[in-house]
Amino acid sequence: MLDHAKAEITDNARRVLEARYLCRDKQGQVIEAPEEMFRRVAHHLAQVELNFGGRQAAGEWEERFYDALVRLDFLPNSPTLMNAGLPLGQLSACFVLPVGDSMEEIFDALKHMALIQQSGGGTGFSFSRLRPKGDVVSSTSGRSSGPVSFMRIFDCATENVRQGGKRRGANMGILRVDHPDIREFIEAKLDGQSFRNFNLSVGATDEFMKAAHDRRTLALHHPRSSQTTQTVPADELFAEMAQAAWRTGDPGLIFLDAINRANPTPEVGQIEATNPCGEVPLLSFEACNLASINLSHMVRDEGANAVIDWDKLADLVKVTMRFLDNVIDASRWPVPETAEIARANRKVGLGVMGFAEMLILLGIPYDSNRAVAVAEELMRFLAEKARAASQELAHERGVFPNWPKSIHARHHLRLRNTTCTSIAPTGTLSIIAGTSAGIEPLFALAYRRHVLDGQTLVDVNPLFVRHARQQGFYSERLMQQLQEKGSLTSLIDVPAAAKTLFPTALDIAPEAHLCIQAAFQKYVDNAVSKTINLPETATPNDIAAIYRRAWEMGLKGITVFRYGSKGQQVLELGSEETPEEHEHFVRCDPQSCRL
Repeated sequence: MLDHAKAEITDNARRVLEARYLCRDKQGQVIEAPEEMFRRVAHHLAQVELNFGGRQAAGEWEERFYDALVRLDFLPNSPTLMNAGLPLGQLSACFVLPVGDSMEEIFDALKHMALIQQSGGGTGFSFSRLRPKGDVVSSTSGRSSGPVSFMRIFDCATENVRQGGKRRGANMGILRVDHPDIREFIEAKLDGQSFRNFNLSVGATDEFMKAAHDRRTLALHHPRSSQTTQTVPADELFAEMAQAAWRTGDPGLIFLDAINRANPTPEVGQIEATNPCGEVPLLSFEACNLASINLSHMVRDEGANAVIDWDKLADLVKVTMRFLDNVIDASRWPVPETAEIARANRKVGLGVMGFAEMLILLGIPYDSNRAVAVAEELMRFLAEKARAASQELAHERGVFPNWPKSIHARHHLRLRNTTCTSIAPTGTLSIIAGTSAGIEPLFALAYRRHVLDGQTLVDVNPLFVRHARQQGFYSERLMQQLQEKGSLTSLIDVPAAAKTLFPTALDIAPEAHLCIQAAFQKYVDNAVSKTINLPETATPNDIAAIYRRAWEMGLKGITVFRYGSKGQQVLELGSEETPEEHEHFVRCDPQSCRL
């Protein structure tokens, strides 16, 4: 079969693909071109169509899948690209595993984690069921070492298991705010060395957030007996979280009550944890596969103006939802319990990348009320089309087996998938697609990205280069300054309009970041992965205010990152940039966020 379409792959994208995704021979040499990878993936996923529509349908859908992939209109999560059509065959990125309060259950979870990470998946855990440090263990008359101690075993194991043989594993560790060991958990990363393979988030409750606001005490409960072990000032605990996040970026907050209010299958179980980046709250053993539409490709010219191509987006949503549903049946599952619940709930998460670049193409500043309105309109449209596609699949293939136990059954809404939408960070996928990550603003217009076990990629945003040429202020001197600074803020010879259209993550006020996240979350079934970037000069009080505002907005989770708070970070500004130069914020009016 001849493939006429060619993927427009950047040099950085090719380096990433060759390092992680393209097939190799026994000598380790790359033997696959990007187009061949996309054909491999499209063919494997289209084979599921044989169960429903025969060979002709399989061939037709293979071509539709391939065309969308090779044009980089959407990309699935990394394990699908890495493993589809190959012996390993595990295609999902997101897993949550239970950790019970016995040695057998703890090490079962450890074994399952190793198998999932070896196959390319990331794992999330709630350690809230483990008894606190110093608790008596009746079987041995010894003392428990507590959840943080056992987390170190998971972290050490992850250090030595590469995902799919191609990347290091990733974890989310969650502890409920009312666990007796919560302070040790909050401080777990303060030494700058521990838990490098974990994102940490406190499982915050509405009760805790209200108590912190009112300066009341919070009762800490023994996880086995539910008895109160002590009471602590909630506002002090909240301040300690903000202080730790100021120093290290962790912990974030997961708002457990908001998550479970949106739990589509409460009769199946309560949600205690998320995947490593927080965009998919999952039940014990549950998995979810993701894909992201490239929004920078969903813009077309209409006369002198650029507009969103709603027809193209609607058609692509239908194709991608079918692709994602096929992933569930095409995947090989490393843990039997996961296979069972993944097929029973059929969760998928369709999201986006390239939102910042879409806004630039539309001429809309990221930190503006108009951007918030576009975010809300866009996600509402995508969610409606995704749900309609799931309804069509349900008519053709049947509802997900746990449908009678779901909230959808109460509303007589017959769906193929428990959830349809999620916003992932798309860090590596956005490099392959040549666009901005997830719904994040541009981190910088030129920056260094540390990836691939030590390699460094230098990115200069091509949209800015094109804009500068079109507006007549491009120069080699400007490009050199940009590579040194990363942002336009301190550059004198750049028009004010360009500075307004091209704000970077550190130029943008926290409130504007939050408004964008909330606009998307309003129409997302799962959750939204988004980082609130802060300059080095931000204070712990700033972080506390962001955490509180996120809860007030009804978000399911919140992550902040103060520039320079980690010794090594994935993204760095230009070679001479100092974050203090980003103290100026262009503010979004919080009363006009259209939430």
